[in-house]
Amino acid sequence: MATATTTQPRTNESLDSPVHIGTVSLRVRDLPGLTAFYRDAIGLSTISESAQESLLGAGGVPLVRLEAGAQAPSSAAGLFHLALLLPSRTDLANWLGHAASRRLPLEGASDHLVSEALYLSDPEGNGIEIYRDRSRAEWPRGPGGEIKMATDRLDLDALLREADGRDYAGMPAGTVMGHIHLRVGDVAGAEAFYRDKLGFDVMVHYPGAAFMATGGYHHHIAANIWHSRGAGPRRANEAGLSRFELVARDDAAYAALRERMLAAGGDEAGGAPEIADPWGNRIAIRR
Repeated sequence: MATATTTQPRTNESLDSPVHIGTVSLRVRDLPGLTAFYRDAIGLSTISESAQESLLGAGGVPLVRLEAGAQAPSSAAGLFHLALLLPSRTDLANWLGHAASRRLPLEGASDHLVSEALYLSDPEGNGIEIYRDRSRAEWPRGPGGEIKMATDRLDLDALLREADGRDYAGMPAGTVMGHIHLRVGDVAGAEAFYRDKLGFDVMVHYPGAAFMATGGYHHHIAANIWHSRGAGPRRANEAGLSRFELVARDDAAYAALRERMLAAGGDEAGGAPEIADPWGNRIAIRR
């Protein structure tokens, strides 16, 4: 089997922040089928597997947890997409070649100025973004230093020319969960929760969406109302997003986030601080 290779950027832009996204957990109907999809089609490696859940990642780092037991369809609120961040443009080109060879149906391909991204969904309708970041020095900015983003067409032929031509061996070490994009009932409510209560900065506004982050990243959490305006809380045992992690870089960042989370109504009944946003999306924090 070929060995996954990568050209590392100078730094991982998403992780170069006090708080970033960790493992995203999905509640699914067909655990064996979804496990095979994330392993064989997406290219993650199986870290552990049981009758109740599968944990997949890259380089031994957990990124996606699949949990059996979905008993109801996903409601309007919840996951828009999880976003796997590859270390380099070559890695993104390699993944695109792999997707083409497997005839995976892409749903979009965009140049966001700060990043280049490919979009698809898993067999149960959970959205997935596969992307690579440009370095922060390349991010376009407005007169006040604010980040500029767009949704321009991505030249797939030019991207494919960056592939290294090796047999695809899966997502390389250094792949991380770059961000999570949520469907919410209203953007102002999402900002009030993630910005005012948890301390994320609003980096960019789109019509019907807000992009929020820590440490100057373009976004760790996005929230939109494009198909969910006015949506209420999710029901128990719905298919789709089960929870996601916020990972603190150091003890100081962890203590600050924990204090904010508990002040916002979170608890530590399960041993680690957790909270739900206004739409019932569960969030856990860890160092």
